[in-house]
Amino acid sequence: MSLSDRIATPEGKSRFVRSLFATIADRYDLITVALSYGQDQRWKRKLVALAQPSAGLRALDLATGTGDIAFALAASGARVVGLDITARMIELAAGKARARVTAATFLVGDMLALPFPDRSFDLVTTGYGLRNVPDLTRAIEEIARVLVPGGLALSLDFNRPANGLVRRAYVAYLTIVGGALGWILHRDPDTYRYIPASIQRYPGAEPVARLMEAHGFTEVRYLPVLGGLMAIHSARRS
Repeated sequence: MSLSDRIATPEGKSRFVRSLFATIADRYDLITVALSYGQDQRWKRKLVALAQPSAGLRALDLATGTGDIAFALAASGARVVGLDITARMIELAAGKARARVTAATFLVGDMLALPFPDRSFDLVTTGYGLRNVPDLTRAIEEIARVLVPGGLALSLDFNRPANGLVRRAYVAYLTIVGGALGWILHRDPDTYRYIPASIQRYPGAEPVARLMEAHGFTEVRYLPVLGGLMAIHSARRS
């Protein structure tokens, strides 16, 4: 079965994503640097700057991975929970937390069924989270549910360029580079070919903004990053 077919349904995408991130967890930090040519940390700093974290802020970082955004928020005094569906990612993040003084805590959980009461957080962030969920609408609804009225949601992710020529070149580049890295690191080129495959099925920055407006958010905007190949969404809970 092709990679495209494997992620064609919500159930198939859920299975594939869970298996994928369990496989790549120990190399996740390396790969984010390699695929972004070292720009990943700069993009995450931009997201954190938009959050304007402060002491006592209640923050939730979804798809936290090994905790980059969570630790940056906690460094400003925010009380942060980092959540990820991959147990190994949380083990790695928790290991980093033990090596530093931080207000960040980490737990395994699903973005589609957040284990928190309504209105639990002032801020929800995610890096590369929305593109990977099997049900984008449900994920946005869950983010809205756990935010207080007026709370801020921020999301960093790959974009799906509207220009067909640009999109094809972008996807082709990521397919070639991702396939090579997948083969070198895992002997499976589909490991990182998933990224361009997921972009092909992702609505893109503008449709995601409209979806957020339709499900509990106002002041929705997105900031193009890397010439629009990436985007940071910002939205207020109504």
